[in-house]
Amino acid sequence: MSSVGQSILMALTVTVNKYASSNVQSVRRNETKHSSLTTTDLRRRNIIFSSSSSFLAAALTTSDQLLQKYLKKSEENKTKNDKERLDSYYKRNYKDYFEFVEGSTKGKTEAELSESEKRILEWLKANK
Repeated sequence: MSSVGQSILMALTVTVNKYASSNVQSVRRNETKHSSLTTTDLRRRNIIFSSSSSFLAAALTTSDQLLQKYLKKSEENKTKNDKERLDSYYKRNYKDYFEFVEGSTKGKTEAELSESEKRILEWLKANK
């Protein structure tokens, strides 16, 4: 380390030590803080605790009902969502291939087409 770097580091250390030592307060470790809670304080804490726990239980019940509602709705729409997801996948990944297959089926009659080629042509008609 260069002498300039050492000088800067030394000045920084002195400054930090100066301010750190002025902010430190002595703490006596042997003394314990005795808190005297009155029965009124305990009653207040119990009321706050019981009201917060009932509020929490009500919030959990409401969120559970909402979750059950969304799960039921999701179950009802599962087949529709699965079909949409599959169609989207086909459009993104197989459209070029399906159009390529369509070109190879141009000269064939309906009887000469395989089942998969027929389905590909149906899909292309529906998604153009």
